[in-house]
Amino acid sequence: MAITAALVKELRDSTGAGMMDAKKALTESNGDMEAAVDWLRTKGLAKAAKKSGRTAAEGLVAVKVDGGKGVAVEVNSETDFVAKNADFQGMVSDIADAAMTVSDIDALKAAEIGGKTVEATITDKIATIGENMSVRRMSTLEGGSVVSYVHNPAVAGMGKIGVLVAMNGDNEAFGRQVAMHIAAINPASLSAEDLDPALVDREKQVLTEQARESGKPEQVIEKMIEGRMKKFLSEVTLLGQDFVVNPDLTVAAAAKEAGVELTGYVRLEVGEGIEKVEEDFAAEVAKVGKA
Repeated sequence: MAITAALVKELRDSTGAGMMDAKKALTESNGDMEAAVDWLRTKGLAKAAKKSGRTAAEGLVAVKVDGGKGVAVEVNSETDFVAKNADFQGMVSDIADAAMTVSDIDALKAAEIGGKTVEATITDKIATIGENMSVRRMSTLEGGSVVSYVHNPAVAGMGKIGVLVAMNGDNEAFGRQVAMHIAAINPASLSAEDLDPALVDREKQVLTEQARESGKPEQVIEKMIEGRMKKFLSEVTLLGQDFVVNPDLTVAAAAKEAGVELTGYVRLEVGEGIEKVEEDFAAEVAKVGKA
């Protein structure tokens, strides 16, 4: 596979590695971006890998809670201007209400609000506002009690990041603090048991190669891997992370002190994972000027 300048730039931007190191990594991995990131990390040449998801779509995430059930819904628009529109916000709120009565995104699109399906309602709003919109995701969470949090809300119950936290026990204030932690830190899973096995295997492989680069005896390498994996799991799982409100405690320890058991969470961020096409405004103006 040809190693283009664009590929090299993408790898540099995502890892912070030097140009020649990025090019060599891509060459060694035959252009496979994920393998190139792992190669750089193995050689100690990459900074902490940045998340690949880049916010592209605008819109809002709305959260609704009723006792032991909560729902988070993402509705996208093309521009942030529309996301600030009161009509759009009212539609998103109605869609979130409808989501409380269904189990998945397809059922949500077919659900009715004001005598029309959600899908038809969105189609009408597109015609009125003149901008493309879509219901992209919904997540439902149930537990003994569910607490919601919206980071920097545009209006009550909706904003760019919405979080739900389920727990056994009655401590809404603590649940809200945990939700704020999740919004800020974005853990990969609740606990090590819930973590994607593919992610664990990949990390272990990278850490194994890093340890072997040290040239130390195999028994020492095994201890190194064990310690580094323990650190990795504590950094990416909610219960293992240092609690932002009190970094002297892990979230698990803080929950124990608060007298609750955290059983699940949902975190939705607008546009997460959608690639955004960045436009060069100056170049666009120059092109129009030459027309």
